[in-house]
Amino acid sequence: MWTFVTTAKRVLWEFVELGFLVVLALLLVHMLLGAGAGAYVVSVADNVAKFASTASSGLLGVVIVLAIVFLALRRRIA
Repeated sequence: MWTFVTTAKRVLWEFVELGFLVVLALLLVHMLLGAGAGAYVVSVADNVAKFASTASSGLLGVVIVLAIVFLALRRRIA
């Protein structure tokens, strides 16, 4: 049972990482092409900008620090 939970957790985390990379790629395309990148790319960039402006800077700082710590621990274990 625990092996299934571990495997499912790993697979779900891979999907989260893939989604994050897709959002980052769309933001890069938006930065390179601007408004001519297409309606979907512009809407993703607008949503990210709205989220970043409404979330407090302290919360974003804590999330970034936790993400860095998590990734550092994960690399050390692997």
